[in-house]
Amino acid sequence: MYSRIALCFALLTMAEVVMGQTPAKPEPDTLLLANGEKLIGKFVRSAGATVTFHSDSLGDVKVDWSKIQALHSSQRFAVVKKGVELNRHSDLKTVPEGPVDMTAQTLAIGGQKIPVGDAADVIDQTGFENAVLHNPSFFQAWKGSVTAGVALVQATQQSRSFSGGISLIRSVPTEDWLASRNRTTFDISGSDGSVSQPGTPTVKTQIFHADAERDEYLPRSNAYFFGQAAFDHNYSQGLDLQQLYGGGFGWTVIKHANETLDLKGSMSYERQSFQVASSDHNLIGSVFSENFTRKLGKGVTFLEGISLTPAWNEMHAYSWNANAALNVPVLKRLGFTAAILNTFLNDPPPTFKKNSFQLTMGLTYSLNK
Repeated sequence: MYSRIALCFALLTMAEVVMGQTPAKPEPDTLLLANGEKLIGKFVRSAGATVTFHSDSLGDVKVDWSKIQALHSSQRFAVVKKGVELNRHSDLKTVPEGPVDMTAQTLAIGGQKIPVGDAADVIDQTGFENAVLHNPSFFQAWKGSVTAGVALVQATQQSRSFSGGISLIRSVPTEDWLASRNRTTFDISGSDGSVSQPGTPTVKTQIFHADAERDEYLPRSNAYFFGQAAFDHNYSQGLDLQQLYGGGFGWTVIKHANETLDLKGSMSYERQSFQVASSDHNLIGSVFSENFTRKLGKGVTFLEGISLTPAWNEMHAYSWNANAALNVPVLKRLGFTAAILNTFLNDPPPTFKKNSFQLTMGLTYSLNK
């Protein structure tokens, strides 16, 4: 009887001890710089030659692999090698995974040794698996920016001008080391202004643009099919509304974390409605375009695009436009943007100029996390 009581007491005591135990905290990660300085904290990830490490004392620190003497993390990571693009159907067993040790510019992970120069990305295992397997809904994964600028003059002449725009893009998957499946873009921009003076007519400007595009990539390829729609109004060129609907073929020639270049060609239907009805057109044509994005140092981004639209049924009614923008970060998500837009219509109504040029400056709020 007493032995049974003693046994029960012992079991209860052991249960209390086990339940009261908390799991041991993992050892902190360490990073040893080439100059001998040692950081303690957590290895976050690497992208290309840049390593992100969260130091307990300094916060997030970014440093090149070339400046690191040694790195140790007991957390599990995955290494995506350069030239490898994965998708949902890839065999993830071929991707090295496990704790990370780096010495002599060589990563030791999952029983493999990989020179840091051959590693495109090192991602935590959970984030890696979520990125490969997760398929976001249409209302998720949007990135972009909102820009606005205004100018007012109150004197003998009274003038006002407003410019603004919204640019959105949704790429699936969201990680650049995964093979692209689809991409959706939406842009809207406008410029409105007027100048008035006693005894003279008021002069106004109105230029508005909106477009949307959906790209569907071919399997294991940087080529894609796309559909697009665009709408333009330009009071300065006598254009009430230009509607364009089309579809075609595109190719992402360059796809890097800091640089992209797309070339596209399509067949399209275009309806031009002018202030002078006799100048209206129904056009069957094409759109040939290129779009380039480059991320410069210190978060500065440069964007550039050129589009040529010939009309095959009325050869004289061709048009083209070119744009460029430079965004400079100011504070957190807030930045300053300077942009130019040149639009050319070869067949506007009489007395209207063929060319329209805009230079706009304003504050930009980034929607990206």
